[in-house]
Amino acid sequence: QVQLVESGGGLVQPGGSLRLACAASGSISSLYTMRWYRQTPGKQRELVATITSDSITDYADSLKGRFTISRDNAKNTMYLQMNSLTPEDTAVYTCYAWRIFVNGSTREYWGQGTQVTVAS
Repeated sequence: QVQLVESGGGLVQPGGSLRLACAASGSISSLYTMRWYRQTPGKQRELVATITSDSITDYADSLKGRFTISRDNAKNTMYLQMNSLTPEDTAVYTCYAWRIFVNGSTREYWGQGTQVTVAS
């Protein structure tokens, strides 16, 4: 059974940076597409960034240039570097992993989330 565990959240001042990590316990191959989502109370969950098994990345338009997603397959870990943070970035950030197998079945995993609060 795979578990995804986020870390790196916390309180940061506006304009600051944080680096989130999502570590997979158990075996999660490099074939998984991985994502970061975020959610604030009363709002829909928002897709922040995606990184494929080929390390192709994609971002929410509003976050391009400030956030960088990356992965280290040897460490079974995905990262989200967040720069120039604003209070609007305050949310619970959750990691997600997904893949499709040759027989068409899929498997997905969610982390528990880590709180990011941007405030002075």
